[in-house]
Amino acid sequence: MSNFIAPEINKFVVWDYVVFALLFLVCASIGVFFAIKGRKKKSSEEFLVGGKQMSYGPIAFSLTSSFMSAVTVLGTPSEVYRYGAAFVLFFLSYTIVIIFTAELFLPVFYRSGITSTYEYLELRFNKIVRLAATLIYILQTILYTGIVVYAPSLALNQVTGFDLWGSVVATGIVCTFYCTLGGLKAVVWTDAFQMVVMVLGFVTVLIRGTILSGGSTKVWEDAYEGSRLSIFDFDVDPLRRHTFWTIVVGGAFTWLGLYGVNQSTIQRCISCKSEKHAKIALYLNLLGLWIVLVCAVFCGLVMYSHYKNCDPWTAGFISAPDQLMPYFVMDIFSSMPGVPGLFVACAFSGTLSTVAASINALATVTFEDLVKQCLPNLSEKKSTWISKGLCILYGALCTSMAAAASLLGGIVQAALSIHGMCGGPMLGLFTLGIIFPCVNWKGAIVGLLTGITLAFWAGIGSFIYPAPATKTLPLELSTLNCTVANTTSLLTTVAPTAASSRPLLADTWYSLSYLYFSAIGCLGCAIAGLLISFLTGPTRGEDIPPVLIKPICNLFCFWSERLKTLLWCGVRHDSQDVDCEKNLPTVTTNKTGTEDITFKNSVNEEKRSQLPGYNPEEKSYTNMNRESRL
Repeated sequence: MSNFIAPEINKFVVWDYVVFALLFLVCASIGVFFAIKGRKKKSSEEFLVGGKQMSYGPIAFSLTSSFMSAVTVLGTPSEVYRYGAAFVLFFLSYTIVIIFTAELFLPVFYRSGITSTYEYLELRFNKIVRLAATLIYILQTILYTGIVVYAPSLALNQVTGFDLWGSVVATGIVCTFYCTLGGLKAVVWTDAFQMVVMVLGFVTVLIRGTILSGGSTKVWEDAYEGSRLSIFDFDVDPLRRHTFWTIVVGGAFTWLGLYGVNQSTIQRCISCKSEKHAKIALYLNLLGLWIVLVCAVFCGLVMYSHYKNCDPWTAGFISAPDQLMPYFVMDIFSSMPGVPGLFVACAFSGTLSTVAASINALATVTFEDLVKQCLPNLSEKKSTWISKGLCILYGALCTSMAAAASLLGGIVQAALSIHGMCGGPMLGLFTLGIIFPCVNWKGAIVGLLTGITLAFWAGIGSFIYPAPATKTLPLELSTLNCTVANTTSLLTTVAPTAASSRPLLADTWYSLSYLYFSAIGCLGCAIAGLLISFLTGPTRGEDIPPVLIKPICNLFCFWSERLKTLLWCGVRHDSQDVDCEKNLPTVTTNKTGTEDITFKNSVNEEKRSQLPGYNPEEKSYTNMNRESRL
C-alpha cells in the first residue's frame, strides 16, 4: 500500500472514447476501401504484396509505423525517465541498420523475385533450412505481437480505466478485419495514417508538458541536474545495460535482425515497383525513425522535469514503470477532454500497425513456405481465400498470445530481447547465405541451431536471474514533495529475507546486456556455420546463381580484378550467360547471373540494360512476373 496520497487523476470521459473510436473506424474503413477497390484483382500476389507496384511514400510511412509500436510510445519515455537520455544513441544504430539493409540484403531479395524471405533459403540451401527458419520466424512474431497487444492495454487500463480485455480484443478484431479485407495495400495505407496520429500525439504531449514544466530551458536544466543527459558512456563492459557500445553495436545487431532479414520489412520493400523505390522508402523511413525516437526521448525528459520531486512510481501511484506515460498524459490533460483520447489513439496506432504487419507477414510466410509446398497447384481464387483465412487464424492467435505477455516484465526490454534471441540467429543464417558462397546446407542448419541455443540460453538465463542493480544503474528518483498519507506506516519494518542463491553464470553470462542477445546468436550462427561447412565440404561457387550472392569484396578489391575474382569463390559474377536454374527448385525466379549494380564498375551499362528486370530509364531493377524472367 502506498504511503503517499495520490493526486486525483481523471479517467476517460465520453470525448476521449469518441476520439479513440474514430481511430478504429478510420482503420477499418481503409480495409473496406481497398477490399472494394481491388475486388476484381483476386490473385494472392495482389493480396499479399500489393501486386508489387507500391511507391516509396506509403511504404516509408508503413515501415516506420510498424516498428515504432506502442512499445516505443509507452516504453521509451519510461526508459529515459528512469535511465537517462542515452537511448537517443539508437539513432546511430538505426543509421547502420538502414544502410546495411538497403545496400546488402535488399538487392539480393529484390532481384530474386521472392515473396517470402525464406524462399531465398531454399534457393540458396534447401527446403530443410527454409522450413526451420520459417518456424522460428512464426514463433518470434507471435511472441512479440503478444507483447505489443497486451502491454499498452494493461498500462492504459490501470491508468485511464480503459477496459483491459476490451482493448485487447478490439485491437485483434480491427487488425484482422482490415488485413483480411484489404491485404497489404490496406495495411500500408493504414500504417501511413497511424504514423501521422502517432507523431501528432507525441507533439501534443511535448508542447503541453513543456509549458507546464516552465519551458524547454527549465526541462533541460532539470534533466541535467538529474543526470539524465549523461549520454556518452564508453565503458566496454558487456554486462552494463546501456552504454555507447551496447546501444550502437548491440542495438545495430538487434535492429538488423528486425530490418535486414525480417519478413515484415522485406515484404514491404519487394512490394515496391522498383528496387530504387524500395531503397528510397528505406532511407525515408530512417528519417521517420529519427523523428519518433527524438519525440519519445524528449517526452521522457519532460516527464522527469514534471515529476522530479514526486515520482509516481516510487510513491506507489502506479504499479509499473510502463504506466508512467499514460499517467502523465491523464495528469497534464485532466482539464482538456478528448486530448487523452488522442494519446491513447497514438499508443494504439503503434499497436495496430505492428499487429497488422505481423498478421500480414505471418500469412504470407505460412502460405508461401508451408501451404504452397504442400498444395502447389492451387488456383488463384483458392490461394486468395486461404491467404485471408490465414490472416483470421493469426489474428486470433496473436490476440490470444497477449495473455502470456504479462510474465515478461518491462515492454522495451522484453520486445527487444525476443527480437534478439530469434532475430540474431536468423541474421546470421542469411548473412552466411548472402556473403559466404562456401557455406553448405549442413553448415546453415547447424549454425542456425547453435545461434538459437546460445541466444536463448543467455536470454532465458537473464529472465530467471536478472542482472544486479550495479549493472543496470537506474538513476535516482525522488518523492520529496509527495504528500505523506500516514507517518506511522513509514516506520513499519519488514523482516529481512535471505538472499536467493545464484549460480556461477548469473553474474556473468546471464547478466549480459539484453541488446547483445542478437549479436551472440548471429556470431554463433556464422562461426558454427563456416566451421561445419569446411568440415563437411564447402559448396562450389560455380553451382550458385550469382543473383543469390552479394560480392562485398568488390568494395575492397576494386584495384585488383584478379584478387576480386579469387574472392568470389567460384561464383560467376562476371558472366551474363549463367544458368541460374541449375540445381535450384522450381521456385527459382531469375535466369540471369545479374551483376550487382551497387558496384557500378563490375559490368557496363550496355550489358546491364539487357538484363531481365533491369529498367534503364529508372536505372533500377523493377518487379516482373516469374514467367517473363524465365
